[in-house]
Amino acid sequence: MPNVYRSVFFFFVLLCGLTSCRQHRTPKKISFVSSKPSLQRGEMVPTSHEHRRKVHVATLSLMNIVNGAPIEDVKLQHIGFIVSYNPLKCTPTWVAWELTSEETSGPISRKDYDYTPDPMLDSCYQVEKYEYAHSGYDRGHMCPTGDMEWSSSAMNDCHYMTNICPQAPKLNQVYWERLESACRRWADLYGSIYIVCGPVYNSGKHVTIGTKHEIAVPDGFFKVVITLVEGAERGIGFHYNNDDVRQTMEGAALSIDQIEEMTGYDFFSDLPDEIEGRIESQSKLSSWR
Repeated sequence: MPNVYRSVFFFFVLLCGLTSCRQHRTPKKISFVSSKPSLQRGEMVPTSHEHRRKVHVATLSLMNIVNGAPIEDVKLQHIGFIVSYNPLKCTPTWVAWELTSEETSGPISRKDYDYTPDPMLDSCYQVEKYEYAHSGYDRGHMCPTGDMEWSSSAMNDCHYMTNICPQAPKLNQVYWERLESACRRWADLYGSIYIVCGPVYNSGKHVTIGTKHEIAVPDGFFKVVITLVEGAERGIGFHYNNDDVRQTMEGAALSIDQIEEMTGYDFFSDLPDEIEGRIESQSKLSSWR
């Protein structure tokens, strides 16, 4: 091929690639994407935990556990959890998972894993680990590594950047971590709990970090937790400010109804109305201990 034609050909290929990336900058609605659907909890360390024999009134679909996410969100199913990811803010809108008593500990160490871009996203949206460097914020897991120690695949997926938000260091390492540890105690006690958490953005322009992407820094974070043990169904919500000021679980505790009003989301709508109404109005932390 003559040099002039070869040059024209390579220019055309490059132009097509750039055009495709620009087109993907406008997020397209994808209802559901699954990473490894054949593997769910097959790698769990088997136990004979008697708490799992408790009768639960319902089994919820994580795919339908939250209503009201932004239309541009992409739902991603990973091992052990589901993410509704917002490509405009470059953070998850919410992350949901069921935590069972068998999953509250395991042999997999987070030290063997590092943060990586989520391969299920278009390359234009893939946030990199280094974009958080020197930002003043931690890479805060929404679904925590401590809940994924039962599976190497789950631990790997937990480190995708679609599960990460900019989080104030002391909040991430102390106050939010205490809530995560409490959730593992509750899962062990009740046999199974459902958890949904994510960032809270107040109205107005947000601070951003990042180099390739504008990663929106949340104003706060929410978490809602329910257990569906028959006769002891209960729920509770939490809201933490995204700063390093001391925050307690007691001070952060709210009802799920209050979290719904704050975020605009509707949680657990698949539950029978009587149970949903009862557990979403509760905010008493002492009832969980």
